[in-house]
Amino acid sequence: MTIKTTKTDAESSKAQERMEENLRKVEALGARLSQIMVGRDTHQASLDGPNQELFAKAAASYWTEAVQNPAKMIEQQVSYWSKSVGHFMEAQQALAKGKLAAPEDTSPEDRRFANPLWKSHPYFNFVKQQYQINAEALGQAVDHVADLAPHEKKRLQYFSRQIIDMMSPTNFLATNPDALERAVATEGESLIRGLENLIADLEANNGELIVRLADESAFELGRNIATSPGKVVYRNKLFELIQYSPSTEKVDATPIVIFPPWINKFYILDLKAQNSLVKWIVDQGYTLFMVSWVNPDQSHRDIGMGDYIEDGFLTAIREVKEITAQEQVHAVGYCIAGTTLSLTLSLMKQRGDTSVKSATFFTALTDFSDQGEFQPFLTDDFIDGIEAETKDKGILPSVIMARTFSFLRSNDLVYGPAIKSYMLGDTPPAFDLLYWNGDGANLPQRMAMEYLRGLCQQNKLVEGGFELLGHRLKLEDIDVPLIAIGCETDHIAPWKDSYRGVRMMGSADKTFVMTQSGHIAGIVNPPSKGKYGHYTNDNLSLDHEDWLEGAKFHEGSWWPRWGAWLENRSDGKVDARIPGEKGRDTLGEAPGTYVVRKARG
Repeated sequence: MTIKTTKTDAESSKAQERMEENLRKVEALGARLSQIMVGRDTHQASLDGPNQELFAKAAASYWTEAVQNPAKMIEQQVSYWSKSVGHFMEAQQALAKGKLAAPEDTSPEDRRFANPLWKSHPYFNFVKQQYQINAEALGQAVDHVADLAPHEKKRLQYFSRQIIDMMSPTNFLATNPDALERAVATEGESLIRGLENLIADLEANNGELIVRLADESAFELGRNIATSPGKVVYRNKLFELIQYSPSTEKVDATPIVIFPPWINKFYILDLKAQNSLVKWIVDQGYTLFMVSWVNPDQSHRDIGMGDYIEDGFLTAIREVKEITAQEQVHAVGYCIAGTTLSLTLSLMKQRGDTSVKSATFFTALTDFSDQGEFQPFLTDDFIDGIEAETKDKGILPSVIMARTFSFLRSNDLVYGPAIKSYMLGDTPPAFDLLYWNGDGANLPQRMAMEYLRGLCQQNKLVEGGFELLGHRLKLEDIDVPLIAIGCETDHIAPWKDSYRGVRMMGSADKTFVMTQSGHIAGIVNPPSKGKYGHYTNDNLSLDHEDWLEGAKFHEGSWWPRWGAWLENRSDGKVDARIPGEKGRDTLGEAPGTYVVRKARG
């Protein structure tokens, strides 16, 4: 007995020491946190949410409805009261039976509440069910708001959803059983690690809270990510041009040049050998060039869409033609680069330039008449805030864009990762896709505003033409053979909107493919995985619903179909081209220098 008591005392003493040590760590981390928040970067307040006018209109509309139709409002309130009181009574009755158990739980399944305690423990069960009742009531109240313009109603629904998601009990330590269990099991060490993770994320973004999704120390560009061999063969102020080394003895005479989006970095197409579109294209026997855009800083503030076309697209095409001694190229544009490729093709048509043999569009929007999930961010108050932000900084910082994109899927990309990192103290996973997702890029002031105002808000490319470089650029000018890839669950560039723009293009040779999955996984879909299939339908005269109804489904990746499409527009084979051959200077190894520059470096 004496030995057991002594051992317990010793263990208690050590536990106390560990607790005191952790408290000292908390104090030190708290001081660091205070220092970060005092010195953090600021941004326009309008970028954090809608102006008060939206909520004022919603409140006025709600109360007008209450006056005009009080029975409806009373019915809603009584339903909410009834559910809340009934829920309380069920919990009381369960406790009155003398058992520490929750009442029967028939609430809908929600992966946020996967811990068994959400159903079995009366405290957590009560909190969860009351949250779901509150969320339902708020959603119904917003749905019944009348007398708002459709775009205002959609915006109100979006921001109310954000409030609902933010207030989930899983987001707070006292009501998160996973976090509490982990804290007890680790004697508070998990909370220390979580606080360290929080501070690291704040320090990495100068006080802006962007949740780190991947372990950045696990990756190095050129070593275990973006490893396809090649050389930088050209560089200007806007981009580096990479020519990849061939893997076949013969290659197609017509080279391919890919223009990736400059909102993100090109190596999403070259993450690793198993899913690299770059490697796949090279292995099919093509000379492949990749544009790697500069990560802008304040010195790039006056670079506009016209510069991206003249000094980017047209210059890259000229260099590829010169290097390969060919008169034409296959051009590929991904996302915003696909939008810009359409502008470039219209300009080339008006200038009589036939350098593009075919065009491929990956998830590219050209008709912005339906702004989809981005509508809440394309109203004047938000765009005015971006304009003020870019005038102040010379750029649209990548953290603003990252935050905007993340909150479109807040539970998956904000709250879920924050819980794991900050409450559970987990290290983010070594996941290459998430690493790329966090490696953002800034946008130049002029380009950002031309794109947001002229294309996204005013839809000028479709409605009358987009004035640029002394020309009025229109979709109907595009007359080269083209193929467009849309993604079924893409929330950034919905396939139906991409399809609608393709239908407006003037080419007589048009192909549209809809692949399963989203904006990234739908494109990065190697045949070896056998994961996502795709749909085809040659009749592009149909609206998107009829097109899909009549489409044929094909198992497997769309990559081989695209390869066959390119082969049908081939000019025969030539000897493989080696980067730097024929005395041409190279400027370094792939992936180059521009891609490694961080948005905050």
